[in-house]
Order: sequence, then C-alpha cells, then structure tokens
Amino acid sequence: MANPSTKILPYTSVLIKLLKGPVEYLEKTNWEKLLQYKGELTAFVQQLGLSLVLDEEDGYAYLVHAASEDEESEVSWINRRAFTYDESVLLVLLRDMLAEFEVGEVVTRELIRKRREIKEYAALFFKENPSRVKFLKDLDRLIDRAEENGFLAMVENSDFPDEQKFRIRKIIKAKVDAEVLEQFTQQLAKHATERIQHG
Repeated sequence: MANPSTKILPYTSVLIKLLKGPVEYLEKTNWEKLLQYKGELTAFVQQLGLSLVLDEEDGYAYLVHAASEDEESEVSWINRRAFTYDESVLLVLLRDMLAEFEVGEVVTRELIRKRREIKEYAALFFKENPSRVKFLKDLDRLIDRAEENGFLAMVENSDFPDEQKFRIRKIIKAKVDAEVLEQFTQQLAKHATERIQHG
C-alpha cells in the first residue's frame, strides 16, 4: 500500500517524457514545466548518472549519460542507436536543409518538407541504383528510419506517400553539429569538382 505522505515530484511527468526521448517547445505543457523546474530536474537526473541538455533558443531538451570513470557499472537509461552509413548521410542532408532554411528569410520557426522534396534533395547525393524503383524505395526506407529515430516528425499524412509532410526536428542539430556539417559540405564540394573534371 502506498504511503499517503509520499509526495510525487512536480516534474515527474516531464522526467518520464525525457527518459523516453527529447522534449520540444511544441509540447507546451511539458516544455513550460521543464523550464520551470530545470534546476531541480538537472540535480535529480545527475543522481541517475544523466545530464540534462537544454537548448532554449531552438526549443528542445534531452538526456545524455554523464561522464563516468566506471563505465561498466553505469546503468543504461537511454537507448544508444547505431546508424548505418546511408542513415548518417541522410541525417547530415536533413541538417543541411535546416541550416539553409535558418539563414534564409524565415517566416515560420519550423521547417516542413514533403517526402518528395526530401527524396529529390537526397537523390543528388546518393549513388543511384540501376533500378530507379529500388533506388526510390531505399530513400523512402531511410526517411522512415529518420522518423523512427526522432529526427523527422510527420505533420500531415496523405494517400499519396510522396505528399506526406514532415517537420525536420531541431534535435538533429545535437546529433550533427556545425563542425560535422562543415566537413560534409567540403567533401561534397570536392566531389562535385571531381565530377566536373572527369565529366
């Protein structure tokens, strides 16, 4: 039987959400509670061997494992995901789309693109399979994986899959930082130059 004097922490609902994945400013109630109790949350998760990463400007927060000298004894609260090479390339491309959007004339805070637009952009950087149908299916699979991994959020479904609309979540900036993006851009420029020279 529960002890009636046991108090539930006021930020419990946010903590549970953070343990499952990132929290964004679009989740108004959770976001406001997170900002209100960020000090208490930070102190509490440290006891679990975690650190709270909070980006108020871009509007997202997530938990990471705190550095530990005794890695083997560390309890794993957060799923660590391994990405294939192609998944990583798509993440960098999505991050690049977001960077271009943010330096442009931004009217809205969120970048929304149709599945077709993401595929058209990605197709420029992936080696096309001799079978066009298989190539497009592979791109669809990569987009689906990016959604499963929390970097894309579907905002509008459609009977025509290519017309589905996705929001590129700003949490992707935490995975692909400016340095990685710069290195990738340099590689792309080099690759494009080589293609022109040998074209």
